[in-house]
Amino acid sequence: MKREQWKSQMGFLLAAVGSAIGLGNIWRFSYMAYTYGGGAFLIPYITALFTAGIPLLILEFGIGHERIGSAPLAYAKIRKNWEWLGWWAVTFVMFGIVLYYVVIIAWCLNFFILSFNLGWGQDPNSFFFKEFLAVSDSPAHIGQIRTPIFLALIFIWFMNWMIVYRGVQKGIELANKIFMPLLFILTAVLVFWALSLDGAMEGIRAYLTPDFEKISKPKVWIDAYSQIFFTLSLGFGIMIAYSSYLPEKSNITRNAFLTAFINSGYSLFAGFAVFSVLGFMAHSQGKPLADVVSQSIGLAFVAYPKAVSMMPGGNLFGAIFFLCLVVAGISSSISIIEAFTSAIVDKFGINRKKLINIITVLGFLGSVVFTTQAGLLWLDIVDHFLTHYGLVVVGIFECILVGWFFRIEVIRKHLNRISSIKLGGWWDFLIKYFVPIVLVIILVGDLKNEIQKPYGGYTWTSLILIGRDWVLLTLIAAFFLASRPWKTEHHKSGGRAKE
Repeated sequence: MKREQWKSQMGFLLAAVGSAIGLGNIWRFSYMAYTYGGGAFLIPYITALFTAGIPLLILEFGIGHERIGSAPLAYAKIRKNWEWLGWWAVTFVMFGIVLYYVVIIAWCLNFFILSFNLGWGQDPNSFFFKEFLAVSDSPAHIGQIRTPIFLALIFIWFMNWMIVYRGVQKGIELANKIFMPLLFILTAVLVFWALSLDGAMEGIRAYLTPDFEKISKPKVWIDAYSQIFFTLSLGFGIMIAYSSYLPEKSNITRNAFLTAFINSGYSLFAGFAVFSVLGFMAHSQGKPLADVVSQSIGLAFVAYPKAVSMMPGGNLFGAIFFLCLVVAGISSSISIIEAFTSAIVDKFGINRKKLINIITVLGFLGSVVFTTQAGLLWLDIVDHFLTHYGLVVVGIFECILVGWFFRIEVIRKHLNRISSIKLGGWWDFLIKYFVPIVLVIILVGDLKNEIQKPYGGYTWTSLILIGRDWVLLTLIAAFFLASRPWKTEHHKSGGRAKE
């Protein structure tokens, strides 16, 4: 069975950027920059980008391209008994992260519709938590399914299905060729509109003013490395699958640098819109900026709707903002579904279209729990465990597998043969020593915090049954899939490297 390929290098680049740019680029990065010293945060952020983000992205592009396969196939070709690692990555991302991620996109779709008549009313905080989500008092009280979220979820899963069903060229590549330019244009409209608001400069000052004292704290550096790791979709198995669809002559290292720079540049650019609006709010209400900034989800679904209600032409501004979130979200969710699909097709040779139908139905059913009244609480716990433990552990093992159990120079020589930006021994050092050490520090820090007090004030029972067990179940599923016999011949072929 012939492997699908991208029509063009640009199609691949836009798909990789589409995967990397997600909801977090718009709200998480801006909030982190503000919290961790404004302009000064760029020092740890850019350091993390060059010492961990880009080297790991090159590694994942290199593995997929040289071994010609999805994460499980590529790892199996490196070392047979490490196939489980690839399965774990694509399994917890498909049957974990994407299940709640699509529900957040469904919230964004609801708020896109609500924007036109400012349907969140005078108190967006009360509307979001009490009316829209109707959050229950504990994860154990599942409550009812929230109908508007459920209906939006059907639409989002339909979009995902339609795009991935059409394949690599006619589905994912075509969608990203539409989505990415659309996202950049909409974001530019938001930024320039927001900069024209009264008080915008006050927000921009807060966003960019360097506070060098804050970057002396280790937590800032750890969070900068975490942010880079998550924002580039590293450890998801996505970039390995995407690069496996590239033809032999492909400029891999240049594509890795471009993907990383476009992703981080977009985060920085979108932050101007976020903080201009917060500056406008502070100015309009006569409050200090610190009083109108709220964290992550609150920033998008509480602070922004409130600002939109106050500004002239706000309903259109709100609609564009939430449309940006929907587009950024879908371009990321399709990449997760593709990473899992690619892995199953590689190993079991199942008909791709039938497989997409099954995955979409299972994914939709798995998402339903996050549309209930306890959905936000479940989302918070599952996200915490999968991103803080699953992704980080995959990243550590990925570096160990390629850096120590496989001759990393094979990948490096292959990349240097076909790429314009050449890699030296510095890259080997970063992959073998530096990146795994940073990820181990992040992991140990998280475990230490976990032991000291239960995350988010939840009960230990909720954290164990929802968070820890979700991680363990995906790990068991990974070992099960790895133990099944190969139904295709892909694993018998080697890589592209001219050794």
